[in-house]
Amino acid sequence: MEPVRFPFDNSYARDLPGFYAPCEPEPAPAPRLVHFNHALAEELQLGLADHDADGLAAIFSGNCLPMEATPIAQAYAGHQFGQFSPQLGDGRALLIGEVIDRLGRRRDIAFKGSGRTPFSRRGDGKAALGPMLREVLIGEAMNALGISSTRALAVVATGEQVYRDRPLPGATLTRVAGSHIRVGTFEYFAAHGTVDQVGRLADYTIARHYPELQDGECRHLHFLRAVAERQAALVAQWMHVGFIHGVMNTDNMSLAGETIDYGPCAFMESYDPKAVFSSIDELGRYAYGRQPRIARWNLARLAEALLPLIAPEQQRAVELATEVLDAFPGCYERHWLDGMCAKLGLEPQARAGEGEVAALAEDWLALLQANRVDFTLAWRRLADAAEGHDAPLRSLFGEHRALDPWMARWRARCAGEDAQCAAAGVPAPADARARRMRGVNPWLIARNHLVEEALEAATDDGDLAPFEQLLAALALPYQERPELARFAEPAPAAFTRSFRTFCGT
Repeated sequence: MEPVRFPFDNSYARDLPGFYAPCEPEPAPAPRLVHFNHALAEELQLGLADHDADGLAAIFSGNCLPMEATPIAQAYAGHQFGQFSPQLGDGRALLIGEVIDRLGRRRDIAFKGSGRTPFSRRGDGKAALGPMLREVLIGEAMNALGISSTRALAVVATGEQVYRDRPLPGATLTRVAGSHIRVGTFEYFAAHGTVDQVGRLADYTIARHYPELQDGECRHLHFLRAVAERQAALVAQWMHVGFIHGVMNTDNMSLAGETIDYGPCAFMESYDPKAVFSSIDELGRYAYGRQPRIARWNLARLAEALLPLIAPEQQRAVELATEVLDAFPGCYERHWLDGMCAKLGLEPQARAGEGEVAALAEDWLALLQANRVDFTLAWRRLADAAEGHDAPLRSLFGEHRALDPWMARWRARCAGEDAQCAAAGVPAPADARARRMRGVNPWLIARNHLVEEALEAATDDGDLAPFEQLLAALALPYQERPELARFAEPAPAAFTRSFRTFCGT
């Protein structure tokens, strides 16, 4: 097969020599295309419309790299469950190049599972089919929910076995990201390199992701603040849909502000701030309710790496960075409350009564927890209640009367807002609130039992139908479609009690 030409412009490899190790993907003995996102390929302007499955398999297995690809394994470190690992790096991933998409955004195209690299340590550098399909399902689910995320362009079965707890079919994922620069990338060069290298990395990241800061004074302090703002917004979005990342190590926090690395992730079913599904998170460090606190902890590690750039005198640099970190909880709360207002069908808290709305949201969550109500369906059925149809919501609660005091408060708040609008001459249609609520409260999420069902069928039986059906359903998470009702149903309680997720390495 003749090599294809992607419109690569590989700035990381060109501008940051010494920040990576050149490396070639290992050949796949019998590549077979399992999944390909044609719409994403068009968005990236890759020019692949005329390629058949065999040709795509050759490209995205790494057997026939595009012309001008510069495959590199990026260096990074990371705090993993609070413990610093000074050298991690791309042990089974390769950045093959960057393209400018239709909207003018620079995007990384990277392999995952393409073989050993100089950072593999004792690993084989390979990936199993199931975890790579999980990346597709969860990444596309997050994207459809409107949450910033890496995305899967392709999955290719390699035709060889990889060995984990048992032999599994191998696969290579092609992942698309705003970049793969992580907090851990800064930690690596702060630990191993020079202040000049950290500065070069910071200026490259600013130019790529925060170009409005390039020419300003104190740009590295403003950079830290901007990263914190994006992380606050991102984690608030996770919380709004019940997403649990599962492994919020610093090497899994993207400076682009995207959700990255869908290993032991899961969606919460009944509301519980202590919810943990990751098999390796035995102490609950990355539990659902701890995610905002962990984001701030990770940002503190970025701040430490940036200190020499923030101010020449260390004490002053620490003071300035601490101000940013101390502001993070308030920044997160603002994003969280904005989202909760929307989910409750209320106006943004800036209008008035911020404390009242926060209490209303927190008391609603307490109700869900006390009654072990499904998080996703409770929000969706609250939209029905906004139209006066309370029965679907009440059916989720074992004790229907438990809802009454809270519902009275919520309806009073809604009525007060409606009266204010009417007084201003902008009366809203009776169903407007419910319609807005259904636009932010999904009917479908990637239910854990359905994800596992799809991955097991693909891995054990070679049956991709459950995967493809679930992927198609997740593309429109805000639309209720009766024919897809089973995708909206919570898992059996016995499944959720024993469910554990694994990182797949």
